[in-house]
Amino acid sequence: MNTLIVLASSSPVRINLLRNAGIKFNSIPPYLDEISIKKSMLSEGASALEIADSLAEAKARKISKKREDAFVIGCDQVLEFKGELLSKPINQADAQTCLMKMSGNWHKLFSAIVVFENQKPVWRHIEESRLLMHKISREYLINYIQRNWEHIKHSVGSYCIEEEGIRLFSKLEGDYFSILGLPLLHLLSYMSLRGVISR
Repeated sequence: MNTLIVLASSSPVRINLLRNAGIKFNSIPPYLDEISIKKSMLSEGASALEIADSLAEAKARKISKKREDAFVIGCDQVLEFKGELLSKPINQADAQTCLMKMSGNWHKLFSAIVVFENQKPVWRHIEESRLLMHKISREYLINYIQRNWEHIKHSVGSYCIEEEGIRLFSKLEGDYFSILGLPLLHLLSYMSLRGVISR
């Protein structure tokens, strides 16, 4: 059980999820140009699911080149709203536009994990979730963004459901951990099966 585990991410949410599960690991951010990768894949007609999977793989591959001896976990999450991919907000005005657009509507989250060992992908999983947002007043959204900006500016869709953002929603369909950006139960099951962690 002495396998070196590396999370190819600096996401505080993903780090906390793994840490709270009692996993000992290192966190190394991969620093990819995700915007360029998304644009390139969209121009080729790639789906949101394919983009999430490709970004997770690219992150794991980059860190695996540096740490060949490690069990490297790459993750990514893509939000699809009516066929459009929505990203992290550029500023508070962008967050307001995004949330007003989704207000009263369903959207989808695709959360992908790809594991690398010895610079090769050995396992992958993608989870799809659906979320229905209340019809939210502009005044509440403006105040919500101002109160929570330091956290939501790092979040796809401009919300964090583990915090006040849960008040934006009337229905969630999918695994809670996947909605947060890490299909944790599937990952832990694989890690246990491989003997990377004990059960």
